[in-house]
Amino acid sequence: MKRSSRSILFFVALAACVFVASPGASAQEGPLENTPPKSITPEEIIPRFAAREKLFKEAREQYTYRQDVKVQTRDGDTVTGEYHEVFDVLYDDKGHRIENVVFAPQSTLEQGGLGLDEGDVQDFRNRLPFVLTTEEVPEYNILYVGQQQEDQLHCYVFDIAPKQIVGKKRYFQGRIWVDDHDFQIVKTYGKAVPEIRDTKKKGKEEHLYPKFTTWRQQVDNQYWFPTYTRADDTLTFNTGDIHIREIVKYEDYKRFGSNVRILYEGKEIPKAPNDQKAPPAADQNPDQKKPDATPDSPQK
Repeated sequence: MKRSSRSILFFVALAACVFVASPGASAQEGPLENTPPKSITPEEIIPRFAAREKLFKEAREQYTYRQDVKVQTRDGDTVTGEYHEVFDVLYDDKGHRIENVVFAPQSTLEQGGLGLDEGDVQDFRNRLPFVLTTEEVPEYNILYVGQQQEDQLHCYVFDIAPKQIVGKKRYFQGRIWVDDHDFQIVKTYGKAVPEIRDTKKKGKEEHLYPKFTTWRQQVDNQYWFPTYTRADDTLTFNTGDIHIREIVKYEDYKRFGSNVRILYEGKEIPKAPNDQKAPPAADQNPDQKKPDATPDSPQK
């Protein structure tokens, strides 16, 4: 994020950059246990969850949903600026993605020292959530760090970081939690890299990125889709600190009719019944199988 009265370069990150810190436990999160997995190796887990991530990425393109994005600058408990937009992700009869904005008041972020440009808005739409597919695995160092209980789920925990920064490409650095049953990512925490800082040239733009936690929830008893993302961070610019709070909700996932087939291990995954109940909102602590959806997340 750039401190400016004109625009910011904003990239939402959904993995966790805590390579040396121990995650803090909450009422529904167990301690991190530095023990090897049983009956499988970490090297075998990685390609399995990466394959599921590829499936998840393809499957999510066959679902409609509502996305609610709120970004605030804050001074203590006082909101000094806010950007808020709600839009529905839909598809036309040819399967092309379309968006229907249902709520978008005038942004007041500039009053808090930040602003949004078109590139930032596209990040909200197109770069969430963090996905680590088979094709992307070679770009990252992936370190197994242990096992941890997340609500009803037992998870393998991995830290990831890009092997190198290539050109202007954006990467994620952080921590992911992989369900040991479905081998799907169910929780991520972290930030986008690289950041751009300038401590010498006056007036040089700085691009800093808050740490995020994203929780996923099972939809149609098959896919772990993102339902809630939260950031509450202070970005330290040369000209001063800015406290930001961001919440992104994904609600009302529904499979839309199309001729596209989704395959996994050579078998077509059937569509869910049309009358299947959509998952509840992520901030209402649903009773179905899910990871811990509290706002607590590991800190450096």
